[in-house]
Amino acid sequence: MSSEPLNKAEGSVNVVLAGGGTAGHVSPLLAIAHAIEEADPAASVCAVGTASGMETRLVPAAGVPLELIDRVPLPRRPSADLLRLPARLNRAVQQAGRILDSQGADVVVGVGGYVCTPVYLAAARRRIPVIIHEANARPGLANRVGARFASVVATAFADTPLKGAVPVGMPMRQEIAELDRSALRAQARDELGLDPDLPTVVVTGGSSGAQSMNRTVAKIAREVAEHGYQLLHVTGRTKEVRTDSGELLRAPGYVQTEYVDGMEKVYAAADLLVARAGAATVCEVAAVGLPAVFVPLPIGNGEQALNARSLVAAGGAELVKDSEFTPQFYRDTVAALVTDAPRLNRMAQASAAHGIRDAAQTMAQLVLEHAQRH
Repeated sequence: MSSEPLNKAEGSVNVVLAGGGTAGHVSPLLAIAHAIEEADPAASVCAVGTASGMETRLVPAAGVPLELIDRVPLPRRPSADLLRLPARLNRAVQQAGRILDSQGADVVVGVGGYVCTPVYLAAARRRIPVIIHEANARPGLANRVGARFASVVATAFADTPLKGAVPVGMPMRQEIAELDRSALRAQARDELGLDPDLPTVVVTGGSSGAQSMNRTVAKIAREVAEHGYQLLHVTGRTKEVRTDSGELLRAPGYVQTEYVDGMEKVYAAADLLVARAGAATVCEVAAVGLPAVFVPLPIGNGEQALNARSLVAAGGAELVKDSEFTPQFYRDTVAALVTDAPRLNRMAQASAAHGIRDAAQTMAQLVLEHAQRH
């Protein structure tokens, strides 16, 4: 079967992006897609995901066409699923191959997730160049497989252990990459129900929340005002903090909300962020020069602590284990830090010096160069 679609315009570039499952995969995929379209408006961009991932909602909402293939997770232990793996993987590779053929793909871009391995293998069979972006300091299985034959392996962190990797930073939305925190601070605080003039801590466990962090914040919420700062607590959907009587917790200087649409508002409003250490969060706070205290997710393979390592070493952030993020730690570290303007300024400068704002554009140029060669 020819890899050239019948309607392909002469000289146009067709890019297929693969990735999904979580926002941590979908967000950089969309940032790369939009940067490609901005760099070459004639380029055709299509994404590939699975029906069970967040990409089914986020990708079409961003205006990027989405194709789906079967999800093929790797079983962790011997089971009937492991015996079925070769057939299931082969089916997904065939599905991916049909998409590459129908799109006339000149290049494949993968950002990780279950969907990527079949797409990488289908591209390799067709000798279509593969460009990988790995967001985490500890690479996932799909990108470890794809890196063996990829034309380019790009990473968000300089110490990610992939052979031949080129650190480019984290592709991110332009609203964040171009954020001027000081210029938007007053407006962001007003929109979030905060005092425009008070030092501000924002605590967030992400869109799904973090109950252990929420419990700690609930215990110190009534102490905030007496220390001369304010606290925005982003609790996560359905995880609002309530009193023993069932009412929403309220206190002077303490504001809680389940979710904020647009993290650029949070970054502009905050003088100090307390958050999990997902790869996107670590890279975004560095890009905008925001001091942070990271509380890595205590489950998984420890990748969040690794993500934060370089920014902490650079002086832009602090790191604390989830089990040690106690009310006393908060009082001794977070509350003390947010009112220490000289130290916050030093951390902000160190963070900004470590941050990279143009990763999406760098990725777009790499993609277009290899697509044109193909």
